[in-house]
Amino acid sequence: MKEIKPDFDGKNMRIGIVLSRFNKEVGDGLLSACVNELRKLGVADENVVLATVPGALESPFILKKMATSEKFDALIALGAVIRGDTYHFEVVSNESARGISDVQRETGVPVANAILTTDNDDQALVRMAVKGAEAASVAIEMANLLKSL
Repeated sequence: MKEIKPDFDGKNMRIGIVLSRFNKEVGDGLLSACVNELRKLGVADENVVLATVPGALESPFILKKMATSEKFDALIALGAVIRGDTYHFEVVSNESARGISDVQRETGVPVANAILTTDNDDQALVRMAVKGAEAASVAIEMANLLKSL
């Protein structure tokens, strides 16, 4: 049996990031952790493109545009949806996640989803550094896996 080992070498990788500006403090923390991890994995700053959008619901649209451009090996979605007092949390959480999954399936470009969905600000702040870095690792690993198949 041939096993394909995880490969986290980001050298020469082209990465697109879509960052939701809603919940700015959390988004900035996610972005910082993500970019730091991409650098550790060998991705050059000039090979990273950042696009910002107003909120999580707008992320899938721009991710799809980036995916179909054939300019990127992998994409990363960053943002935070924090529960409020209305049903809007569920709508935004579910629809942004579905849209991101659809982009991957429809285009064949991997998308690491690090749009946090939390009950409160404290949960988001605790998770932002870990999830931002994990998104970078996931994007690189998935791009390399696709290349090896």
